Amino acid sequence: MSAPPPTARRARRSVWPQRVFSQVLLMQLAIATGVTVLATGLFLAPLSAQLDDQAMRRALAIAQSTAAEPQLTEALLATDPSPTGPVQSAAERVRRATGAEYVVVMDRRGVRWSHTDTAEIGKVVSTDPSDALAGRDVMEIDSGTLGRSARGKVPLRDESRHIVGAVSVGIAYDSVRARLLAAIPGLFAYAGGALAVGALAAYLISRRLQRQTHDLAFSDISALLTEREAMLHGIREGVVALDRTGRIRLLNDEAQRLLGLGPDAAGRPLDAVLGSGRTADVLAGRVLGDDLLTVQGARVLLANRMPTDDGGAVATLRDRTELEHLGRELDSTRGLIDALRAQDHEHANRMHTLLGLLELDMHEDAMEYVTEIVGVHRATAEQVTEQVHDPLLAALLVGKATVAAERGAALRLAPGTLLPDRLVDPRGLVTVVGNLVDNALDAAAGADGALVEVGLRAEGRTVVLRVSDNGPGVPPGQRESIFTEGWSTKEVPAHGKRGLGLSLVRRLAQRQGGSVGVDEAVDGGAEFTVVLPESLTDTVEMTESNTGIAGEAQ
Repeated sequence: MSAPPPTARRARRSVWPQRVFSQVLLMQLAIATGVTVLATGLFLAPLSAQLDDQAMRRALAIAQSTAAEPQLTEALLATDPSPTGPVQSAAERVRRATGAEYVVVMDRRGVRWSHTDTAEIGKVVSTDPSDALAGRDVMEIDSGTLGRSARGKVPLRDESRHIVGAVSVGIAYDSVRARLLAAIPGLFAYAGGALAVGALAAYLISRRLQRQTHDLAFSDISALLTEREAMLHGIREGVVALDRTGRIRLLNDEAQRLLGLGPDAAGRPLDAVLGSGRTADVLAGRVLGDDLLTVQGARVLLANRMPTDDGGAVATLRDRTELEHLGRELDSTRGLIDALRAQDHEHANRMHTLLGLLELDMHEDAMEYVTEIVGVHRATAEQVTEQVHDPLLAALLVGKATVAAERGAALRLAPGTLLPDRLVDPRGLVTVVGNLVDNALDAAAGADGALVEVGLRAEGRTVVLRVSDNGPGVPPGQRESIFTEGWSTKEVPAHGKRGLGLSLVRRLAQRQGGSVGVDEAVDGGAEFTVVLPESLTDTVEMTESNTGIAGEAQ
């Protein structure tokens, strides 16, 4: 047998609705209808048997009551069967009083002494009376001369309890069927009501499902899930989805990398995974705004948060670490360019002065002028290198001193400054010193007698750094918040963000197990103190290293 053409298969498939709402509604209606029909059938089946049993028990009860009459036994023994006899009269009286179809009294031979049809009196009954004549009560559904009926038969006893006959009572089976049929409309009415309620509930549930699924088809939902997985794990932007209780519902690969989390973070509370800090506050919505900066580990992240209709939220993360570094380098480059421009202007003035002295034949004065200029710069460089032995840090301080001079401020080393050339991480300390000196110059520049003082000393393997200025200082209420990402009192630079320098300083210090704090300086400005444990190598290690190098040179 050949398969149906594709067009026919598509036509058959299109008959079944594709929308989630329609499919769920039809399935629920089918279930409700099936349950209603099944319940109705299960109720009707025992109802018929129950009505039969009730009719047979009623017939048996009437027969027992009739057989209990002593006058009936006496009349049976004293008279002959007759349509006008006392037995017939008594049986008809019972039949009319109870509504039975017939009340038949018979003797031990099975001969009728009473019957609804008087022509049957004196004849043998049409059904077997042996059980009743043997002394047993009988209940049955059987057919006789009057048709099908529910019957009850009992023995008829005399005063000595000897069986002298039997009493058979019949209830018309049509009345039993009529009761069953009479119960069906009410049953169907209840079933129809239950089906209507079920259909209404199915419709309401399906409507809610329609709103929640935006009236999509199952194929659309499957495609959306596939596309979502591909998109979430393919984009180079971190995505974190939270529910209304703050638990992580979804975490893509890039978010795991940026936040330093594993796939087991899904399903756990955000605060339990990230701990307290600005990153958790931003993602949880406790800090509001667009393009919020936060620092997680060694990374600078840009976060945006969008609430969802169910009370949760979706946050996106972008890595700005390299961009921030480039922005800071750009700021430093611009500062150096400004300093070089100022030095060029000053150098031109000095050359003009020197040229004038030479043209005036004031050769000795010219020599003294040149010696003085060179000596000042040489003295500054020599002072720094004598007290700070690390070349990177010494070069930084010499450059910052030049920039400070061009900005009308003085940068000097504090008394007692001495740092050996045994730094474990010179670049990290350069970052810390550079950020703190830049902030101090920004605070002190423009004031009369602007001064920035840098102190460096070694305490065992610990480096203690102090940077102070005579600027306006930091109010006591803000001495903790200044280390928060995004906090700044300066104007926004060209690359768009501020408030990361002091946060990075604290992170670098904490990464080495150290600390950073701010207090009031002696001159009324701010004094930052950074303690960096385990920042210096042991003297023995350095000696052995230097000895090895010297040996290789030999």
